[in-house]
Amino acid sequence: MSGPNTADLVDSYLAEDDVMADARSAASVLGCVPISPGVGSALRFLASAVKARAVVEVGTGTGLSGLWLLRGMRPDGVLTTIDVDPEHQRIARAAFVACGHGPSRLRLINGMGLEVLPRLTDGGYDLVLVDTSPADHPRYLDEALRLLRPGGVLALHGVLGAGVLDPDAADDATLALREVTRLVREDERLAPTLLPLGEGLLAAIRA
Repeated sequence: MSGPNTADLVDSYLAEDDVMADARSAASVLGCVPISPGVGSALRFLASAVKARAVVEVGTGTGLSGLWLLRGMRPDGVLTTIDVDPEHQRIARAAFVACGHGPSRLRLINGMGLEVLPRLTDGGYDLVLVDTSPADHPRYLDEALRLLRPGGVLALHGVLGAGVLDPDAADDATLALREVTRLVREDERLAPTLLPLGEGLLAAIRA
């Protein structure tokens, strides 16, 4: 019988608490795909590394990514999280509160990310996470760069999903993911790295 693979070891390196486990279970019931623990620990690391006080994420889900981000953010930090599904956000809010994160640390916005982000402050964020439809990732890039302060971090999740690893795949989602990874790699304002965590985490520091 084979032993654990690398992904299993990465995902088990930092334990998720009971609230996180409940959020993961709720995601399965609702049919949304939560981030892996390995992606979560990377997001916590990035938030901690930049001493994040203001973070925005597109794709609240049931709150799992937000819980990891809040673990790494400053105690006075505020998480702005955007999702089109009010039921997802209801469950996420309950998870945040169960972990002791009160209203002063949270701004949950129900809506389309590409409609909400233009209303947010230029250069006002330490970290921007995009975890939504792969086909929309290139459209989010310009908005994310506008929102980030110098030294802030961009994180795009799911960039190795769809058919990216299949050289013959040419569907819209696959083409969009290939496009956004190329744009990030070639943007002189960014220092990127592509991490094989979950469905692929593309992270970059903004100059």
